[in-house]
Amino acid sequence: MQEPTQSADADSISAAWTRVALDYLGSWLDFQVRQARQPGCAVAVAQDGELLWEAAFGRADLGTGEALTPRHRFRVASLSKTLTAVGLMRLAEAGRLRLDDSAGAFVDGLHPAVARVTLTQLLSHSAGLSRDGADASYFADLRPFPSRDEVLEELRRPPVIEPGLRLKYSNYGYALLGLVIEAVTGEAYCDWTAREVIAACGLSETTPDAPSDPSRLARGHTGALPAGRLTIPGQNSTEAFACVTGLTATAADMARFYGRLAPAAAGALLSEASRRDMIQPRGHDDDSALGRAYGLGVHVGETAGWSYFGHVGRFQGVVTRVLTLPETGLSLAVIANAIDGPAVSWIEGAVRILRRFHDEGAPAGYARDWTSRWWSLWGPLDVVALGDKVLAYNPAEPTPFAEAIEITLQGPDSGVVSRAPVMDRYGEPVARRVGQGGRPSLLRIGSAAFGDEAAAAQRIRAQYGRPSAAQLQGEAGQ
Repeated sequence: MQEPTQSADADSISAAWTRVALDYLGSWLDFQVRQARQPGCAVAVAQDGELLWEAAFGRADLGTGEALTPRHRFRVASLSKTLTAVGLMRLAEAGRLRLDDSAGAFVDGLHPAVARVTLTQLLSHSAGLSRDGADASYFADLRPFPSRDEVLEELRRPPVIEPGLRLKYSNYGYALLGLVIEAVTGEAYCDWTAREVIAACGLSETTPDAPSDPSRLARGHTGALPAGRLTIPGQNSTEAFACVTGLTATAADMARFYGRLAPAAAGALLSEASRRDMIQPRGHDDDSALGRAYGLGVHVGETAGWSYFGHVGRFQGVVTRVLTLPETGLSLAVIANAIDGPAVSWIEGAVRILRRFHDEGAPAGYARDWTSRWWSLWGPLDVVALGDKVLAYNPAEPTPFAEAIEITLQGPDSGVVSRAPVMDRYGEPVARRVGQGGRPSLLRIGSAAFGDEAAAAQRIRAQYGRPSAAQLQGEAGQ
């Protein structure tokens, strides 16, 4: 598995808790990619819109075996909507349109009810329009994305529900916003956005649609089921849906872009008032248990006790999640290059890791060198030092630290389990053995013993035999 690649500025991170949290986050994501048997994952973290850290794990293309790097671009899909919203906000700030203008003031040939919906309703997914039109097979890569004429043909139909009634996600609503930008600027959406949003924001690794040079494009992949992992080229143009789902970018560019939308961020394209307007909830997803809302071009919600805004993107073979935590100034982008890639759950886990380090602080005293990963027949055990304490848990758990035991250290290599779930080893001793070169070689928690990965693998194979060719083939197909 490829080691994390850090940005040149990573060593200059001022907050000690942030630095050690990112070190552990890289280790945790590396494990998650391996555990889930995913092709690859790219991650980036920015502070106030400036890149702090980035890493890449796994492969850019399983077919060729090319290693994934932070410089690989991905089709980040619906993150395009945030870019489109920023473009509309820029035009509004320049006085070239108003957000309460109707769509029909700019685009002809719409159904009368569609023509009356406002730009705000379109931006906030409250215009009542169809999500994907009469035929959504373009998202399944079965036909090209809709052309301008096909978009207009769909928009000659009435809204599915009454505008303003409720939150109703609509890709065609954002396709209409792309037509509005073209009508106001007199330019093609991709040309204007590339100059006035992407270049103006300094995003050097982003294009509004498929890149002209695909050499740095990470390939998407099908899910493990039902057909096994197959490569998806991902070079297709999204035509009139570029404003909806065409965007190609690195994780680093997306972390920086969303970070600069925070109200307190410096060097932003938009005024603070516009940025606050974007992240103000306009409609809540009442039919979901996730507590999400939508602003203008961004999802809005709360996770791990922090408010956030951001977006999810799903293209053919790529899943992306980006969010900004305004209270901390941190922005995270996580991209998985498979249709079943758990980027959404990974970023939730990443935020929980950051939150715990934020609350506990960087390791101190004996705890400073305890962070490590151990193995046994039962799998991995992560030992993580925070503040003056040490936590231990299985990193395969869906919520980091939720079932962790807490170890109070009594010396450089010993301690006691001072907090634990009822099924674990409360009150039992903890000791580690340090081998040659000062590297820990054995960990004991109560009567349970853990070693490094290579030693654990050797012991298990000696006990149960090596996996057969059929077992290895089955694992590769998962």
